[in-house]
Amino acid sequence: MEHVSNDFQVFMDESGEVGKAYMESVMKISSASALGPKVQELCYLSVLAAVGLRSGMDFHVRHAKALGATRDEVKSAILAGLPAVGLVITGSLAPALKAFDEAGEPL
Repeated sequence: MEHVSNDFQVFMDESGEVGKAYMESVMKISSASALGPKVQELCYLSVLAAVGLRSGMDFHVRHAKALGATRDEVKSAILAGLPAVGLVITGSLAPALKAFDEAGEPL
């Protein structure tokens, strides 16, 4: 997988069946969602920012952009959690926008 964090790549490389089961679970949850792929990815960015998990930003921002998300949508998704969790989300804004700007044009 391109643009995943080193931590996630090590997890996938070293966890064997656990990593495989995790990815199967992720795919099943995604396919069961009533949200469209772009909206779901933007929601995921919001959650990553809210919990301070910046290591996934690069991959998920690039995926959101590939699904047609705009820079402003990515920004809004990151900032959506501000009232609930406070300024912890500000640490995700710069890496998210950097990943968006470096991602190039969606296919």
